[in-house]
Amino acid sequence: MQDWRWMTAADLGRGIGAGDIDPVALTEVYLEAIDSHEHRDRIYARVTHDRARAEAKAASERVQSGMRRGLLDGVPVSWKDLFDTVGIGTEAGTKLMEGRVPDEDAAVLKAATAAGLVCLGKTHMSEIAFSGLGLNPITATPPCVNDHDAVPGGSSSGAGASVAFGLAAAGIGSDTGGSVRIPSAWNDLVGLKTTHGRLSLDGVVPLCLTFDTVGPLCRSVEDANLLLAVLEGGKPADLTGGSLEGARLMVLDTIAPDDVRDAPRAAFEGAVARLQAAGAQVEHRYFAQLLDAFNVAGNLYAADSYGWWRDLVEAQPEKMFPQILERVRGGQTVSGPDYCAGWNMLRDIRKQYHAETAQFDAVIMPSAPIMPPNAERLLNDDDYYKSENLLALRNTRVANLMDVCSITLPTGVPSCGIVLNGQNGTEEALLRVAAAVERVLG
Repeated sequence: MQDWRWMTAADLGRGIGAGDIDPVALTEVYLEAIDSHEHRDRIYARVTHDRARAEAKAASERVQSGMRRGLLDGVPVSWKDLFDTVGIGTEAGTKLMEGRVPDEDAAVLKAATAAGLVCLGKTHMSEIAFSGLGLNPITATPPCVNDHDAVPGGSSSGAGASVAFGLAAAGIGSDTGGSVRIPSAWNDLVGLKTTHGRLSLDGVVPLCLTFDTVGPLCRSVEDANLLLAVLEGGKPADLTGGSLEGARLMVLDTIAPDDVRDAPRAAFEGAVARLQAAGAQVEHRYFAQLLDAFNVAGNLYAADSYGWWRDLVEAQPEKMFPQILERVRGGQTVSGPDYCAGWNMLRDIRKQYHAETAQFDAVIMPSAPIMPPNAERLLNDDDYYKSENLLALRNTRVANLMDVCSITLPTGVPSCGIVLNGQNGTEEALLRVAAAVERVLG
């Protein structure tokens, strides 16, 4: 039964449907693994034993009566601690929200519950989701599966760790600049960033409402596809029969290849060579306007986040991790005209980017230019924290700035992923390409 912890969500669902796996027994395996795990309190902020058992029992009864709600009915998952959960604390990784207990589930959690998914609990995250590292000395810093002294990536840090350590079949996180994809990449998982607005943000504690998205961290592209459908109450895409033969992939040569460390660079180049050997056509392109987008991004993120968090932050700034406090306070000095001008520029750049990349099946790059940094050094070296934090989310942020869907896949090299960016609203097409890439990379 311990093997269940390392199966994909889809395979668990098939096992439940075949009568080989009982949702109650499956949930108990996960709960026991969580409660006995040495890193339990670094990964989970709260474990929802009662809710999980009740939902598993209902799923088991549906199996017996032939009334399953879908392939993932009865599969246990974790939720980042910014998704509202009725009667259960939702604190967004910050003491500013300590004791906050919502009276309603977030819309995507309602959809998942309606589809029969089992809620195991709430996972730790970067404070207010404003860091790609996953370091949080205020609540907890989960470990990276490949180096327990390193950070796991953020801000969906516990979400990634919960799956990587076999403590959830999948994790649901959010991605504002890479917060689903970096913990997925550093923990050798698949992570899907959806197009902004595709999945509901109702009941999700915001960081930047103009960039926030919801997405799964999981073990396979199939899982990502199924979870996307569950979270929006739709139908999964047909991923069968996809091939890389003749697929056009664009390597982004703007910003993404700069200062990439040796391991992720070699992993990316090796992955690209394998994709070419499988029939993909790979072209390198430079998109100069992306530099302008990055130049205005800091103002847009900071102003948006400070606009929402200002009152809570300024009421009790001493409760915050100083690095996060400094970042969110960066929005204080952004003027209204500068903010509007930045958005006008970004919208124009997005149109140009979409026209430039529309002919390609995906735009590809290393998921992160760096390996997971050491947590202790990040805490004790401010300059190191700032440099690594900016680099961590640099490549993934391209998709957020350009407002496209994006997915990271493992390359086979520990903590080194490859990102595939699609177009706006084309998750189904991107997932089909990703499924073909996954078959090649293994």
